[in-house]
Amino acid sequence: MYVFFIVNFRKNIQMKNVLIIGGGTAGIMTAAQLLKQTSFKVSLIEPADYHYYQPAWTLVGADAYKFEDTKRSMASIMPKGVNWIKEYASKFDPENNTVETTSGKKFEYDFLVVAPGIKIDTNLVEGLTEAIDKGVVCSNYTDPEHTWDVLKNFKGGTALFTQPSTPIKCGGAPQKIMYLADDHFRKIGFRKNTKIVFATPGGVIFGVKPIAKTLMEVIDRKDINIRYNHKLVKVDGEKKIAWYDITKDPKVGGCVLLEDKTHETDVDETINYNPKQVETVKENNLVGIKFDMLHLAPPQSAPDFIKNSPLANDAGWISVDIGTMQHTKYLNIFGLGDAAALPTAKTGAAIRKQVPIVVENIIRLAKSEELSPNKYNGYSSCPLVTGYGKMVLAEFDYDSNFTPDPKLKQLLIFNSDKEHWRLWILKKFMLPYLYWNKMLKGHNV
Repeated sequence: MYVFFIVNFRKNIQMKNVLIIGGGTAGIMTAAQLLKQTSFKVSLIEPADYHYYQPAWTLVGADAYKFEDTKRSMASIMPKGVNWIKEYASKFDPENNTVETTSGKKFEYDFLVVAPGIKIDTNLVEGLTEAIDKGVVCSNYTDPEHTWDVLKNFKGGTALFTQPSTPIKCGGAPQKIMYLADDHFRKIGFRKNTKIVFATPGGVIFGVKPIAKTLMEVIDRKDINIRYNHKLVKVDGEKKIAWYDITKDPKVGGCVLLEDKTHETDVDETINYNPKQVETVKENNLVGIKFDMLHLAPPQSAPDFIKNSPLANDAGWISVDIGTMQHTKYLNIFGLGDAAALPTAKTGAAIRKQVPIVVENIIRLAKSEELSPNKYNGYSSCPLVTGYGKMVLAEFDYDSNFTPDPKLKQLLIFNSDKEHWRLWILKKFMLPYLYWNKMLKGHNV
């Protein structure tokens, strides 16, 4: 009976041509689910040879996961039945329902799904392009194996961890490696000679209150100095200085910025929490923090061909309705994943909830029906590793409400806003399995 229903359901939908841009999590999941549920022709534009499970790169950077285990060939994960166009998309002509690639070929569509991911944009911070992944400047976002090289060779001093003011993939990732580094430094005996500093442009450690409470307890336990309202503007790799614009008025709350190079007094803890005497310099209204190692999340933006397209909003992201992911102007176009203008964290967990809504809406439009009453509520998830064998799981929606998955109780996890070893098992073993064997195969998980 079920098979009969599926066959007839597919016959009742006029054959449609769906074109997907991007072979990341969002693109592959969308293709797989459409092919499972319809007889549409599904084509996917993606030039890469390999697909990476990037959530594990945090663990790679701390020698808790092998980089090669995060990598699979694009051919091996491409859904059966998809028409893989191994090229770069370059131009959109939404008025004529076509996409052009860099080779000059044009591809037509009835429906377009745009999921090209996000661009690492090191040019947004002066000197970063020259410094990143060289010497003691590292990033899990670009070369997690180099991060581990930096950590294992660190002998003490100032370990600076920082993040940009742009949106980034998984906003908690810049912290995770810091907590793991603290554990590592203690294990090898260099923590007593080390000052760990976390510089962030924000004014809180995390936007979800129950999670923030736990993370501040971790910060206190690990004796980490947080520098709030620090916007990274320049990196001097040779002199080992990270330059910041302090975005909060230093006179507010009695904050006194450094006038000499070694001491701080009368510090406003809303800017400098758990202050440490690290060497700093001032120049042209900027504050420079000297470091012996620097890990950073580089600034990120939408890909250039998105920013310069008719699909983009004023900020360069794909302009979509935040509940349906339908484009705000072109109704047969949907955008999801990291490049979409959705006010939530850019994570694979968010995509897991976005894809079924997009697929359902395309199927309904193909049948000349209204969009689904089901809406994406901004759900995202950030597994916050707080040390080897410990993790907190932040799950939240558009309103930053803490929304833990009821399925966690099956793992005997009843307070996922607290550190738990079972959450570490989830991060290291269960989530990669679900990713490769369920999510990318088109299953709702």
